[in-house]
Amino acid sequence: MTDAFFVADGDRFVATELTRGPWDPDAQHGGPPAALLGRAIERCDALPGGQVVRVTFEILRPVPIAALTVATRVVRRGRSVALTEATLSAGDTEVMRAVGLTLRTATVELPGGDVGAPPPGPDAGHVEAFFPTDQEVGYHTAMEFRFLRGAFRAVGPATVWLRMRCALVAGEAPSPLARVLVAADCGNGVSSALDFRRYVFINPDLTVHLHRQLAGEWVCLDAETAVERTGCGLAVSTLFDQRGPIGRGLQSLFVAAR
Repeated sequence: MTDAFFVADGDRFVATELTRGPWDPDAQHGGPPAALLGRAIERCDALPGGQVVRVTFEILRPVPIAALTVATRVVRRGRSVALTEATLSAGDTEVMRAVGLTLRTATVELPGGDVGAPPPGPDAGHVEAFFPTDQEVGYHTAMEFRFLRGAFRAVGPATVWLRMRCALVAGEAPSPLARVLVAADCGNGVSSALDFRRYVFINPDLTVHLHRQLAGEWVCLDAETAVERTGCGLAVSTLFDQRGPIGRGLQSLFVAAR
């Protein structure tokens, strides 16, 4: 098996079993396709030298473990701001879309001050069992997890370091943005406010804001989920690298009894 989430095949990207999520053996975890769309937005280079500071994803339907196509379009290209759209399709069916915001970067002299310290590093964390999948291979084997608090199967907030064990696209080194996006969709899963055996809590979207690029390979999510009796919820993750905070991740949630 290829040691990557996707294999490029002409203008398509063939998903491997490493993309498999915990709930459906034929569907991907949200992280790998989000990172693939982020890769496409970066490669559009809508604002050369700029930084992607926000990506919003709409997960329109389960993303199959299949051959996928990516299309991109620059919506706006200004002197300081650019907006790029990317879509992911399986055959003729659009399964996911994203909008990326890129800002021009330049050196700005700022007053000194503490930007915030990171949590203890991944070496201080511990391994926790993933959700039961009945699958030997999937996202849970393609990623490395080190929990500082919480667990996949525990209810409540969690702090966890994540690192990719494989490439996003075979033969390529993942970008800092891809490393963040492949991890950020875990916020809801690691900080579930309800017992997954009794409730479903599905995120149809993901928004990631970044004020700084990731340094290194590890991404930390300090995540907490709130749910309401209306069946709506929100998962919020503060994102860190080993230097300090880098941004936020947000996921809207559809909540229902199983």
